[in-house]
Amino acid sequence: MAEIGLRQKLLVKDVMSSPAGTVLESATANKVAALMDKDAYGCIIVTTKDGKPIGIITERDLVVRVLAKNKKPDTVKAKKVMTAPVMTIEPDVTISEAARRMSRLDIRRLAVMYKEKLVGIVSSKDILGVMPELLETIQEKALIEGENRAEEAKEETAPLAGYCDHCGVWSDDLNEIDGQFYCEDCRVELEGEK
Repeated sequence: MAEIGLRQKLLVKDVMSSPAGTVLESATANKVAALMDKDAYGCIIVTTKDGKPIGIITERDLVVRVLAKNKKPDTVKAKKVMTAPVMTIEPDVTISEAARRMSRLDIRRLAVMYKEKLVGIVSSKDILGVMPELLETIQEKALIEGENRAEEAKEETAPLAGYCDHCGVWSDDLNEIDGQFYCEDCRVELEGEK
């Protein structure tokens, strides 16, 4: 793929969502829910006043820690709802490594950090979204390589035309055996002698 100008590996920065939705740790759960609704976020990163990510709030966190416990969303702070610590990854890591990390940690989202700053978020959905295209690219590459190999093999075994070294008769189907070119009849005769 490199010879046609495509990068070999897809990176986190190629599929991440940026910027990530954030709230301060002092924000209320209803503010978090309103932001998720307004911007169609599946999660929100909770940060300190200086912008350092300290946790993540998903829709499930709101259901389990606020609604299921019958708490008032305008009284519960983000810090009490969030899952901490937030797991991170760098933007230049491959998506396959990101998927392995999510699987190993049993999570669906990673905060993307560059030079200690939050630059985005990558989810398992982001990675799955590019898989069909990756599979098609891999299949096309395999098909092209297979066709090239078939052409090379065909060129190597293509019969030659010319005069038979054994009988001297013209043939469109000469094959080389031990440095001599034989027509089909002479090859059959030669095999019969063996």
